[in-house]
Amino acid sequence: MTSEFARDAAMTAAIFGFFAMGWFGWAQEHPPKPWKKWLISGSVLAALILVVAGLLSWSIWNTGTVFDRDTSQLFGIIVGIEFGLAGIGAGVLTRRGRRELVPVWIALVVGLHFIPLAPLLRSPLLYPVAVVVIAVAAAAVPVARRRSLPVSAVNGIGVGTTLVTAAILALVDAFARS
Repeated sequence: MTSEFARDAAMTAAIFGFFAMGWFGWAQEHPPKPWKKWLISGSVLAALILVVAGLLSWSIWNTGTVFDRDTSQLFGIIVGIEFGLAGIGAGVLTRRGRRELVPVWIALVVGLHFIPLAPLLRSPLLYPVAVVVIAVAAAAVPVARRRSLPVSAVNGIGVGTTLVTAAILALVDAFARS
């Protein structure tokens, strides 16, 4: 189960679809030529998931959700901390001339933020997503260096694929329970 409520599962699919598009897009910064079609396909698939999940969410919007006043506030705090850490780290890396590490840093922060979100949102799916995104961030630089690939391509395709896979799981779950 991806979430306690169908609406939350559908919104998870929509949000993951949206962000998967971004990661596949970031991977297109300087990818190997053969990767381009796969990255574009990933972006298109993520966009389709976003649209379908968004429409499903809209159609079941008045059903149950884990979000209440307290959950919403804590969610905002966690996401605010995530954005702050991502931005500060990106700024520091850029100032130090390590711009190529920015996507890895952001992936690490994104992966870590899923850990407190999983129990808050009662979404067990977020735990394996956290583990895989953190693993992608940890592996991106050594894999990219060993294979003479751009770090953004390795990191982006890994995170994008993880998010689009999780989006599919959440969308299937949402449809099954709506």
